[in-house]
Amino acid sequence: MTLEEKIEQSETRIFKAVFPNTTNHYDTLYGGTAMALMDEVAFITGTRFCRKRLVTVSSDRIDFTKPIPAGTIVELVGRVEKVGRTSLKIGVEIFVEQMYEEHREIAIKGTFTFVAIDQDKNPIPVLD
Repeated sequence: MTLEEKIEQSETRIFKAVFPNTTNHYDTLYGGTAMALMDEVAFITGTRFCRKRLVTVSSDRIDFTKPIPAGTIVELVGRVEKVGRTSLKIGVEIFVEQMYEEHREIAIKGTFTFVAIDQDKNPIPVLD
């Protein structure tokens, strides 16, 4: 399998409904909740890509461009953006859509870096 095919096959999409218990006093999704969901999707994407133990080492710039109100649906999309020797950069986008309308737009995007580790927590190559 080529690197491009591996990247394509590891793309991860998860849908969630935004319920009031995940929103703040403005009735929009907590930023920290969004970041946790993004980190999870990035982790799944990376794991699907290399099938190795991964740990998050950084989250790069995360842009919150649209609020995500309660009562909407979000789609999180994770894609491998860069493959290093022991690390992966994974981009995650969150799209928001209304439940009862045909409107969808990007709300948040960011990048997460992971390192592959062995059982002693030492970095190992991402690809064999």
